[in-house]
Amino acid sequence: MFNSLSDRLTATFKNLRGKGRLSEADVDATVREIRRALLDADVAVPVVRAFTAKVRERALGSEVNEALNPAQQIVKIVNEELVAILGGETRRINLAKNPPTVIMLAGLQGAGKTTLAGKLSKWLKGQGHSPLLVAADLQRPNAVKQLQVNGERAGVPVFAPHPGVSSEFESATGDPVAVAMAGLAEAKSKLHDVVIVDTAGRLGIDAELMKQAADIRAAINPDEVLFVIDAMIGQDAVNTAQAFNEGVNFTGVVLTKLDGDARGGAALSVASVTGKPVMFASTGESLDDFELFHPDRMASRILDMGDVLTLIEQAEKNWDKDEAERMARKFADREDFTLDDFLSQMQQIRKMGSMKKMLMMMPGAANMRQQLENFDEREIDRVEAIVRSMTPHERVAPKIINGSRRARIAKGSGVHVSEVNGLLERFGQAQKMMKKMAQGGGIPGMPGMPGPGGFGGARKGKQVAKKKARSGNPAKAAAELKAAQEKANAPKALPTGASFGAGAEDFDPSSLNLPKGFDKFLGK
Repeated sequence: MFNSLSDRLTATFKNLRGKGRLSEADVDATVREIRRALLDADVAVPVVRAFTAKVRERALGSEVNEALNPAQQIVKIVNEELVAILGGETRRINLAKNPPTVIMLAGLQGAGKTTLAGKLSKWLKGQGHSPLLVAADLQRPNAVKQLQVNGERAGVPVFAPHPGVSSEFESATGDPVAVAMAGLAEAKSKLHDVVIVDTAGRLGIDAELMKQAADIRAAINPDEVLFVIDAMIGQDAVNTAQAFNEGVNFTGVVLTKLDGDARGGAALSVASVTGKPVMFASTGESLDDFELFHPDRMASRILDMGDVLTLIEQAEKNWDKDEAERMARKFADREDFTLDDFLSQMQQIRKMGSMKKMLMMMPGAANMRQQLENFDEREIDRVEAIVRSMTPHERVAPKIINGSRRARIAKGSGVHVSEVNGLLERFGQAQKMMKKMAQGGGIPGMPGMPGPGGFGGARKGKQVAKKKARSGNPAKAAAELKAAQEKANAPKALPTGASFGAGAEDFDPSSLNLPKGFDKFLGK
């Protein structure tokens, strides 16, 4: 959504690098480029003026003049001001002291309220709540049916006493106010702690429909009124937001269609113009493409500084803990990383969602945007098909996969042999990296990075012994290698006594319930 704005701002800051001190002319030129970038992104003119005035004032102040790196200080100022116009702090739902908490959705036709109702209900259910959806949109054809489908997909019950209209030629006969009140009563009787009321879409200039929304608000007295706005509607976003603020006095804003390719800068203006915070953002068509809006993280994305915190949260939410513990045990036991493990990790990544979206959250992702746009999300499917076309023995011992086996695997997975070769090559590199990490050698290519403490790394305070140089004589080198292997495999003498009087002859390794693969370290 904000790719254009991000590119313009990043290019502007590049011009400041290498300057030990910024003159007033440098600051004016930078502010002028920022102003153009914001205006081109459809940010409201009053917001742009106030934003650039604050940036210029702070950039000419002592905090930049005394900074060791003025360019980075300018980026910091722009980041802080962006956070300010986006609302400043993360705003969460105010839950009612006496349940149920009532949430009313309002917005223009086509803004995505009904879809958002399903997303919000699923998100709340994931937070441990018991939401109820109320179908009070009796104006739009099949709106009630759409909400029922979304509720079924989200696993949330829907209260819909009136079917609404099924075509644009029918006239609405139901009373949305009565439906909303009945839905609130239903939630109380069924002990739902959150009620989400989906209202009809309307135009800002439609006085009759705006009055209907005001009547629903007065009847159910909601704890939150969320204004759902399409992030791609341009400058009209500000006028629409002001009209709804006057009509229903909403308490928060939800941005939809943030995955679009429009400029979207008008969305940055809503919080600043209305004084109401952006609370949620919809980033795709799936019910899971919904997230709490963090102004600081969104500002970081716009400035191409990444959003690692959101990435970590997604990983924690979707990653299988049992699978992670199993892999940790394999590391501890120094077992080989197999193609089955490789496939399992790929499937874990798939659960986190779109690879493009995850990679775009990394710092500096704008520099490789073209490559990310060309990335094929079906690549994971092809990798899975290739691995599943292998026999169980081939997955454990990929070195046995010769030319004929590769041809069979390629035919079974519907790919070219070169793709099988490429996968095996990448897997070999991953296997080497995993083995090096398990031995405490750190990640290859990253000097100074120690291996994980529990995975066989050297203990703190002790130096790792240097390897003895191998002889240049082949026969002597082979003899030295054989002697080293015999020494490593030689059984160690067990203690002749124990604390409780048991001798070596009483020691039974099978009684210790050791981890898989640990027996190779024992002398028996």
